[in-house]
Amino acid sequence: MEKLKFVKMHGTGNDYIYIDMTTNYYKFDPADLSRKISDRHFGVGSDGLILVHDSKTDAADFRMRIFNPDGSEAEMCGNGIRAFAKYLYEHRLTNKKTLRIETPAGIKIVELVFKGGSIWGAKVDMGEPILEGSRIPVTVDKNPVVNEELSVDSSSFKFTAVSMGNPHCIIFTDELTDELVKGIGSKIETHSLFPKKINVEFVKVLDSSHIEMRVWERGTGETMACGTGASAAAVACSLNGKTGKRIHAKVLGGELQIEWAANNHVYMTGPAEEVFEGVYNYQAD
Repeated sequence: MEKLKFVKMHGTGNDYIYIDMTTNYYKFDPADLSRKISDRHFGVGSDGLILVHDSKTDAADFRMRIFNPDGSEAEMCGNGIRAFAKYLYEHRLTNKKTLRIETPAGIKIVELVFKGGSIWGAKVDMGEPILEGSRIPVTVDKNPVVNEELSVDSSSFKFTAVSMGNPHCIIFTDELTDELVKGIGSKIETHSLFPKKINVEFVKVLDSSHIEMRVWERGTGETMACGTGASAAAVACSLNGKTGKRIHAKVLGGELQIEWAANNHVYMTGPAEEVFEGVYNYQAD
């Protein structure tokens, strides 16, 4: 049995378990651990597991690996990376206030945001949105993939697809209901249009600079927030002429500020919080 030291953190309610692999030599299967530790009844409870590693390249300061509760590995997590940067600084793994973090979706630059002398959150350069269908990926061979048809059971939807290192399907709606998010979201996640499955954002536009959204996250289910999802939603809103390029995205866990800047990069700013730390007794099957 491995006794694993962990810290639980969240960004706008999107919660993850963090384990430092830079100074610890734990032995475990990360997919198996994520399934067990993420369980909200038999484990600690989270939207997934994030591992803190030294970077494999001199171009980055640290490396982040993200595992969903179903054991699948994700490419990127906007809320998770904000808390990741806060973790590094507050647990004295670095004294840098601007960090280059290696992810499967590339190196992301994260700038810590201080309020009242303590870390409130972070601003993340999420990179350039990927709009080409084959690279998102979706089976629609267009660039961009905007206002396309999607059929689920007997219902029909219009969607826009964007990748922020991981794939997103954005659907605009007048109302955000459980029936839509939980009933339809799970079916869209595994739809044949999306060969690597898909994260689904249901978006209600409030005005030219404010949206409200709910997220069905690939491999997880509904989450309180999704940073890459909010970034993708902002891009989709702009592509469809529904908002400007700087918006406030209200999610279940709070609010994120998103800007699709003139350099084509998307910047996300939001809070990060440490909840508690503990020791998890891990035993492989």
